[in-house]
Amino acid sequence: MELKVIAFDADDTLWINETYFDETEKKFCGLMEDYLSHQGISKELFKVEIDNLKLYGYGIKGYILSMIEAAMTISNNTLPIEIIEKIIQYGKELLEKPIVLLEGVEETLDALHGKYKLVVATKGDLLDQRRKLHNSGLGHYFHHIEVMSDKQEIDYSDLIKRLEIQPSEFFMIGNSLKSDVLPVLAIGGHAVHIPFHTTWAHEKIDHKVEHENFSSFEKITEVLKKLEEKASFKPL
Repeated sequence: MELKVIAFDADDTLWINETYFDETEKKFCGLMEDYLSHQGISKELFKVEIDNLKLYGYGIKGYILSMIEAAMTISNNTLPIEIIEKIIQYGKELLEKPIVLLEGVEETLDALHGKYKLVVATKGDLLDQRRKLHNSGLGHYFHHIEVMSDKQEIDYSDLIKRLEIQPSEFFMIGNSLKSDVLPVLAIGGHAVHIPFHTTWAHEKIDHKVEHENFSSFEKITEVLKKLEEKASFKPL
């Protein structure tokens, strides 16, 4: 088997993301605490987010709308306009957060660039993800950028067809077992899990992953050693 494409998730794999959402949720809970406990607010927000995924998809804009909807529900439709304005402000602040690369990312990309086709395979809002990639300074490393509406088996199969490769030639690196690992393994690809210190509840799974094409490392740079050791992984 000849490895041809290495794909990277973006948020919480290349740069910090979920940390900013956690901070925003805490501010939202503080804003709404006169109506409900912080735990109750978080629970309602998560419910609304999941219900809205089929309409808004992933990303900050959908999150802003979900915060407003959750706030309306929590307040029994008595929400002052000032709170809505504050929620919109939180959303804009989230969109303007700086891009902070995770440790070892640039070192890893630099080592692999020119040896394999590198692609970004990420979920989220197209405009926001392209903005983040531009601001990250990493764009020149990648042959292809794929902003996916979801990360199911069919989505990866479609990506692999566009890349004109076989699933066995595809290698995915990401922080989500649910989105970056399981669907890739299911279609015959290879996947590496690099955990981030915080994970959105929707991305968590309740079982251990065991598969011959799966590995998990604490640091992204450890992927380099795996590729070197695996003699059957031949660069282009």
